[in-house]
Amino acid sequence: MKTYAEINDKIKSGRAVVLTAEEVSAMAKELSPGEIARKVDVVTTATFGAMCSSGAFLNFGHATPPIRMERIELNGVRVSGGLAAVDTYVGATDCNPERPAYGGGHIIEELVAGKEIQLEAWGKGTDCYPRTHIRARVSKETLNEAYLYNPRNAYQNYNVATNTTDQVKYTYMGTLLPKMRNAAYSTAGELSPLINDPECRAIGLGTRIFLCGTEGYVAWNGTQFHSTRPTNAHGVPTAPGRTIAVIGDLKRMSTDFLRGVYYEKYGTSLFVGIGVPIPLLDEEMAHRVSIRNEQIESTIIDYGDGNKVLGMTNHAALRSGEIIVNGQRVRTAPVSSLAKAREIAAILKSWIERGEFLLTEPVRPMPTGTSLRGLEEKEC
Repeated sequence: MKTYAEINDKIKSGRAVVLTAEEVSAMAKELSPGEIARKVDVVTTATFGAMCSSGAFLNFGHATPPIRMERIELNGVRVSGGLAAVDTYVGATDCNPERPAYGGGHIIEELVAGKEIQLEAWGKGTDCYPRTHIRARVSKETLNEAYLYNPRNAYQNYNVATNTTDQVKYTYMGTLLPKMRNAAYSTAGELSPLINDPECRAIGLGTRIFLCGTEGYVAWNGTQFHSTRPTNAHGVPTAPGRTIAVIGDLKRMSTDFLRGVYYEKYGTSLFVGIGVPIPLLDEEMAHRVSIRNEQIESTIIDYGDGNKVLGMTNHAALRSGEIIVNGQRVRTAPVSSLAKAREIAAILKSWIERGEFLLTEPVRPMPTGTSLRGLEEKEC
């Protein structure tokens, strides 16, 4: 058994042994979990992909005379006007229907890049906020606060998407060709944070993470957090399960790890880079981080026919470029970047090795026994 304090002492003194999750998976072919737990202190995990449930809180500051902003547009994109006088939330999927290929994800990226954004806002005018209209230019240098707050990131596992129909389907998993001519997947496999900590023993409220090039924190369990998904023989959920809500300083982030994106005929989103350190507190945690791609299974879903389940596959097969679905060979391609995930895991590893990044013990564990509820339409 190790403690966070013991591991942090080793990090401060430069004695901590830190490996990426891929390095540990390779080590596990030769060593037992007990041997790995004794040799390794921290394992870095990472992912980089489109995470639609992302966005940023911004505070513009008051004008003279002041305005209570009730309708707000940034570069022509309508954003939230329901946060008091001069605050807003820019969602990654916010967009102007007349210009669907540009949206909130691109605005957030441009702010991180240091670009100026056109702000236009309207209010009804009140005794304390008499102005009814304002137009201005804002940037991360002029904003009082700008922080990323993403309600649902880093899915524990995700579906493999394909399409059995005769028509092309345009989805958040990319363009799916007819008659299963392709399949898309979106996870970093054995590098994925919540696959390496499937029961969230190390990931909880307050966990310090790598977020888009700077440090961030796990702020809460993510929306649609689902801890009762079925698991395979290796303890990995085989369908979308747990998620995390994350927060960090937008002004310190880098466009190397945060990018706006547009999916044809679907809409805009935001690519987010997340890295999570997993402390090897005991043999069980060493066993979990030793997971290999061939042991990580995902559900194959027909996105063209009512999300029908077509079967299962593993991530070694997905990465090979081809899987078999109902006897048919189907080409595969990721909609997330393994190269970026590897870069993030390596950067986080270097921060820890240099003593620049200490681990935080969660102040509250993630919930257990949770499941998803659907929406039932009712007349009012």
